[in-house]
Amino acid sequence: MAKEIKTIGVLTSGGDAPGMNAAIRAVVREGIAKGLKVKGIKRGYAGLLAEEIVDMEAKDVSDIIQRGGTILQTARCMEFTTPEGQKKGAEICKKHGIDGVVVIGGDGSFKGAQKLAALGVNTIGLPGTIDLDIACTEYTIGFDTAVNTAMEAIDKVRDTSTSHERCSIIEVMGRGAGHIALWCGIANGAEDILLPEKYDYDEQKLVNNIIEKRQRGKKHHIIINAEGIGHSASMAKRIEAATGVETRATILGHMQRGGSPTCKDRVYASTMGAMAVDLLCEGKSNRVVAYSHGDFVDYDIDEALAMQKGISEYQYEICHNLSK
Repeated sequence: MAKEIKTIGVLTSGGDAPGMNAAIRAVVREGIAKGLKVKGIKRGYAGLLAEEIVDMEAKDVSDIIQRGGTILQTARCMEFTTPEGQKKGAEICKKHGIDGVVVIGGDGSFKGAQKLAALGVNTIGLPGTIDLDIACTEYTIGFDTAVNTAMEAIDKVRDTSTSHERCSIIEVMGRGAGHIALWCGIANGAEDILLPEKYDYDEQKLVNNIIEKRQRGKKHHIIINAEGIGHSASMAKRIEAATGVETRATILGHMQRGGSPTCKDRVYASTMGAMAVDLLCEGKSNRVVAYSHGDFVDYDIDEALAMQKGISEYQYEICHNLSK
């Protein structure tokens, strides 16, 4: 028989992502609409262990859907990776009457949710990461905003790169995944993209491509470099020495995490947040909400964590073909 849910908690864990506030808002208001009590857990699992738990009403999530970041704050918590920390977290949930928890974050956050579920606390995960690196879903909360932020910044760098006839290496975020770099490579018409999944570290190919395009009359050269490769500044020095073309590195950094979320991130995050509450009300646990083939679905967290995600081979191919 399904466990009756009366009180739920919501937390954000790991790196922040635009749209997390929309998801929090949806969890709180859908929970209240379903007759549940809702508690906000501040600073992720670290806040759970410190019992930073507050009651949340509908008014507490007013005027947040357009804000970047997370009103609940976020943190990483090594203690929660231990069996002792996980047991303490489950006991604190029970102490505060929390029957179910919505965890908004990435793969690491889902592993924590998995452990809570095993200890009797119903959990639902929402994919909140700008990196788009969660294998079970085609969409993650924050990616759309982050990639648009990066795209707009790269457009600006291209303007000055053209004026000075430079080569620009622009480093985007993504940890070990190249999805932001790939999308920006296509959207910004980059001459080269360097992805952790594909790059062979042969800089001579880059040098040859820059020289060949300069000989054809190209006035600039944009290289999108993924965070998982990094070292953009030293790469720029080597390329300038090899080509004679002035080369500058620009690291976009954490500006990609901030800013007002796009319409897509607001709508999708809201839908996922509401769906998480509905799944808890159905007695579901150890699930992750995902977007796949045009619909919102849910997977077992164990199954989701076992999936592998790569780069679209077709998009990678056309990125090169369209840059010529």
